[in-house]
Amino acid sequence: MKKVGVLGGGQLGRMMIQSAMNLNIQVKTLDPDPNAPCKATAHEFVVGSLNDYDTVMEFAKDIDVLTIEIENVNTDALFDLEKQGLTVYPKPDHIKMIQDKRVQKQFYIDNDIPTSPFVLIDSIDELNNHKNMLPAVMKVGKGGYDGRGVQVMKTEEDFSKGFEAPSLLEKMVDIDKEIAIIAARNENGEISTFPAVEVVYHESNLVDYLLSPATISDEVEQKAKEIATSLVTKMNFIGLLAIEFFVDKEGNVIVNEIAPRTHNSGHQTIEGNLTSQFDQHIRAILNLPLGDTSRRSASAMVNVLGEKGYTGVAKYEGLNEVLQLSGVYIHLYEKHMTKPERKMGHITIVAPTKEELFEKVDAVKKNFKVIA
Repeated sequence: MKKVGVLGGGQLGRMMIQSAMNLNIQVKTLDPDPNAPCKATAHEFVVGSLNDYDTVMEFAKDIDVLTIEIENVNTDALFDLEKQGLTVYPKPDHIKMIQDKRVQKQFYIDNDIPTSPFVLIDSIDELNNHKNMLPAVMKVGKGGYDGRGVQVMKTEEDFSKGFEAPSLLEKMVDIDKEIAIIAARNENGEISTFPAVEVVYHESNLVDYLLSPATISDEVEQKAKEIATSLVTKMNFIGLLAIEFFVDKEGNVIVNEIAPRTHNSGHQTIEGNLTSQFDQHIRAILNLPLGDTSRRSASAMVNVLGEKGYTGVAKYEGLNEVLQLSGVYIHLYEKHMTKPERKMGHITIVAPTKEELFEKVDAVKKNFKVIA
């Protein structure tokens, strides 16, 4: 029986464990939070820092494969574990590259992957040298996530809101749609892509909901799949890679960001596709045949976020109303405490038509609330 170690014990790890258990795979999880979502489901749950070299080295002593559910981990330990012969997927050099958006963007340029024009910024004072980039988006190189570390800059007055840290300044794209594709590649070099999903963002840069299929042309979908396949091939990537794209008003498809793991943009695959992203991740890192990613039906995913104005022990409003809807599946992450915009769960919706899908998305968003 294989034993997989997972750095990170959040909701992505929890759903990954559910897929691993179906194949009799044991999962050992490391997380700094003693009450992390994986605690109740992992075969072994270890409390410790993901960024402490010795903790990660000790954690990996008795496992067959090491993987992640979050990028913020100690890559020095991963490089040394790989040198000692442990299988680490995604590879440490890929995690290290993706940890820094500056290095990530440079990789796209060096490998002919379409992306938006950008300049590297080392201090806020340098912004005045790049007025020609406006309107633009400033992104901190390391540490930003879920919309944090991102600042829209429309005029020179916005320069004062910049980050005093190594960052990049991207030319703003005239966006028509934001889509995402999840690609998988195993050690044998087999590659599989999920159908594109359309991503609709909350006002705070968090994902509000996803739609599958995305409302894009076949040509745009094909372009995105070709870029995704090219990306995992050029990286020699093994595991699951989530790729976020911008589609501009002229139909150009460009890469925004990537994540080397299961991702919020793939949650609807649990009920909406023949193989879920979590099943596919396990298959990819263990070099098993990749699964069929075809859609079962039209599907959507609504993020369940803590309501603004509520902090404390979570209470769920509208549970009965939502459970009465057919084709609606609630996934709560076993987080006991809520705070504004904390990810508390997601709700997947499947329907035979897009019209019915939109009706149910509206009903879920109207009725289901996380308060305290």
